[in-house]
Amino acid sequence: MTAILGISAFYHDSAAAVVVDGEIVAAAQEERFTRIKHDHGFPQQAIDYCLAEGGLSPEQLDHVVFYDKPFLKFERLLETYLAYAPVGFRSFLLAMPLWMRQKLHLPREIRKGLHDRYRGRIVFCEHHESHAASAFLPSPFDEAAILTFDGVGEWATLSWGAGRGNRIELTHELRFPHSIGLLYSAFTYFCGFKVNSGEYKLMGLAPYGEPRFADLILDTIVNLKEDGSFRLDMRYFNYCQGLTMTSRAFDDLFGGPPRAPESALGQREMDIAASIQKVTEEVMLRTVRHVHEQTGLDNLCLAGGVALNCVGNGRILRESPFRNIWIQPAAGDAGGALGAALFVWHQLLDQARAPRQTDTQRGSLLGPRFSNSEIETFLAGAGAVFERVADEETLCNRIAELIEEEHVIGLLQDRMEFGPRALGCRSIIGDARSTKMQSVMNLKIKFRESFRPFAPIVMRERVHEYFEMREEEDSPYMLLVAPVRLDRRIDHADTGTGLDKLKAVRSQIPAITHVDYSARVQTVDSERHPRLHRIMKAFESRTGCPVLINTSFNVRGEPIVCTPADAYHCFMNTDMDVLVLEDYILMKSDQPQASGSERDAYLSQFALD
Repeated sequence: MTAILGISAFYHDSAAAVVVDGEIVAAAQEERFTRIKHDHGFPQQAIDYCLAEGGLSPEQLDHVVFYDKPFLKFERLLETYLAYAPVGFRSFLLAMPLWMRQKLHLPREIRKGLHDRYRGRIVFCEHHESHAASAFLPSPFDEAAILTFDGVGEWATLSWGAGRGNRIELTHELRFPHSIGLLYSAFTYFCGFKVNSGEYKLMGLAPYGEPRFADLILDTIVNLKEDGSFRLDMRYFNYCQGLTMTSRAFDDLFGGPPRAPESALGQREMDIAASIQKVTEEVMLRTVRHVHEQTGLDNLCLAGGVALNCVGNGRILRESPFRNIWIQPAAGDAGGALGAALFVWHQLLDQARAPRQTDTQRGSLLGPRFSNSEIETFLAGAGAVFERVADEETLCNRIAELIEEEHVIGLLQDRMEFGPRALGCRSIIGDARSTKMQSVMNLKIKFRESFRPFAPIVMRERVHEYFEMREEEDSPYMLLVAPVRLDRRIDHADTGTGLDKLKAVRSQIPAITHVDYSARVQTVDSERHPRLHRIMKAFESRTGCPVLINTSFNVRGEPIVCTPADAYHCFMNTDMDVLVLEDYILMKSDQPQASGSERDAYLSQFALD
């Protein structure tokens, strides 16, 4: 037996993963345990969970691998600070203590995290190497082009190459400070959202605006080449030397200072969001076409934070020359822990790789699972009122009936998802046909901005009937956006402008239809998600509709729930109607009601994202 622990830490979304004899045993983000969103600290609890799931002690690990090379990253920081000196001295003073205390002493930190019981080798992968490994090695392809793009690793911000058999080779890269990820984050910051957290908000806001600044961005800020490479005019940015993403020149170009967080959204922000989304998609498409031309391969694997831009991914699938694409579900830094572990097994140890028809990611259900006895013990101790429904068919039919009655249901079952998306195991679900569900979930349960769309889950065998996708096309990880079919739409001559677009009912499934008739689709099959598929089958039998609304089980600023206790507290402090914990059903109307002060105390734990 060969056991490998992969670790990512100290930037954002710290995580751990364990691979045993090439099989992915466990993977989880630290935030799910500490309840600190995007937790960047050493992933102690994630490591402890992964080892416990694998039945391993630190002494039984053969290799421990970190997802990037800290000395190369430190070199880049020092060179950047020196290039801009004396500007940036304040940023330098803030950054150095953490480097001197932890980041330059990773072997010490890792051994301490393993309770000083690991005596083996510690391996350091390059950042984009870890991303590339996470993209190709779990994929269903024997050979594929690989493209990774994010903010920045050590020096690389974008890299591409190919994977064949059990090996990856990255042959080209774009280097800091020219970065599509940092460009998108700069606009995220300028529109008043949090960097490394709010980028998905910018993507969701884009359809409310018009891309009237796109040409200005390409003419002034981004010198984009036909092959997708580009250079940024750094006069407009401050991330190399300062504590903000953009400069005063950027303010002047877009007619004023950045939007203050939590202030009203204006048409300027909507149009800026539409513009940078259009530019980003153009960079993605040009790069993908060039990679296809250079590699001549039919398959493409994607990872890095920009690979979470599911609108761009959808365009790659529909418009690029590649026949098939596979995207790492934990495409950001968390997935680097998994990629690094797989890299050691396949590339460093030269172990064979046997791709599977779907993939080897196991539905990305790699986190903790809780037994019925554990759940009942917790519920009894909490004084909850609950019912156990042991018969699977009865349970699924009951849940389907509650959804049809427009109840909002919190669902915790099976293993927790690895990656930023809830895929039906730590989800809030509801009736996609409801005209009120989108606003109810946003304002009364998630406590988040009204403009943000929700995603559909659809039975894989019926996906082509509701979305412009091929019959039984696979999108199991909610990483592709597709248009709602024309025959499912309800057209309007006048749909308003800005946030007024929300008022129109646009399709037969309005709760998940965005204002541009798009949807971020997750397909559900009986192999990866047996219970969820049965619930959806029961709902379809009752209503004829194979589509539900699915969003992550959390409130704004809170990490997705991990444990039954997390789920119960979220349920009790929101307007959720029903909680399902494995075989147990809790009705909100049966529970002692939380007071306003209890709700306020619960919500105040989580910093706004």
